[in-house]
Amino acid sequence: MLPVRSMAAAMLALTITFSGDHAGAQSAPPASPPPAQTPQAASDFGVEITLPEKTVVYLTGSGTWDTAYDTLVEAFKTVHDYIDKRGLKPDGESMMIYTGADDTGFDFKAAVPIMGPVDNPPKGDISVGPSPTGKAYKFVHRGPYDGMENIYEAITNFFDEKNIQPGDMFIERYVTDPRTTPEDELVIEVIFPIQP
Repeated sequence: MLPVRSMAAAMLALTITFSGDHAGAQSAPPASPPPAQTPQAASDFGVEITLPEKTVVYLTGSGTWDTAYDTLVEAFKTVHDYIDKRGLKPDGESMMIYTGADDTGFDFKAAVPIMGPVDNPPKGDISVGPSPTGKAYKFVHRGPYDGMENIYEAITNFFDEKNIQPGDMFIERYVTDPRTTPEDELVIEVIFPIQP
């Protein structure tokens, strides 16, 4: 799984690249929806969206690309266990917010939006705060988690072709619950907030 997750690290590095000069960049092939196990609808790729602010409960952590999927599933179990024990109500899909990455690993916030405020906020690795907001681009992946390399490559081409500068983090939002969905049936929205 390292090559797939290395692509995510490359996407984070892409943020830095877009902040700099493109003079030395080679021309990339035109962006096109990536191949997937199920057909990729054109309306699922590169859709401009606005992320609304929501309150999220999140677990801060880090992991290695070799065990990325297992790490995110366990992180979501921890967050959902906390939400269930506190009697909170989820208000949207779980999301993995990648806040840093390199070739070997990543830093994350495994977040679940909730309804309403939280009395007596948690302590330690679990926190409550606002979700990322603002203009972003959404790309949809359908199929196994380890098949995401194609979509990250296509996203790189999309941003390069359109000269769009992504922000300093990115999100994988899970339309299907990775805790209970067979991996080959996953639907994941890859979301890149954009620099203003």
